[in-house]
Amino acid sequence: MSIIVRKATLNDLPVLLEFEQGVIIAERPFNPTIKDGDINYYNIDELITHEDSEVFVAEINGNIVASGYAKIKTDRHYLKHTHQGYLGFMYVSEAHRGKRLNKMIVDALLKWCKARHVFEIRLDVYNDNIPAIKAYEKAGFKKHMINMRLDIENIELE
Repeated sequence: MSIIVRKATLNDLPVLLEFEQGVIIAERPFNPTIKDGDINYYNIDELITHEDSEVFVAEINGNIVASGYAKIKTDRHYLKHTHQGYLGFMYVSEAHRGKRLNKMIVDALLKWCKARHVFEIRLDVYNDNIPAIKAYEKAGFKKHMINMRLDIENIELE
């Protein structure tokens, strides 16, 4: 089994659009605020072509089986760093999970960020998505901040 991690091209878009739907399906149980029906999270072609972002894919025997992106963002003025590398679109096809493909994608994204002198790396993951949290912790990430929400539509307020 030969695994190749490479930068995505616009020719990869059909597969990446399928992966995006896989991410959405996986995340819907963790987020009741996601709209029903067909939605998109990302502008994948822009992520592939923009100079401040890069999409990487993993291939096995010529088939794309995993993806992820890094995007360089200007960070808040009061932080020690001026920019962060934000990671997203982390997806591994079901048949290939457990083969450390997510780690390979993350490593490629981290190298890409580091080559651009961006050393602060962030990502978001749902609190109840234990497998994803474990995968990111294996890659060296640590929990940093919790984002909390409250739906007050059906709550009687005093």
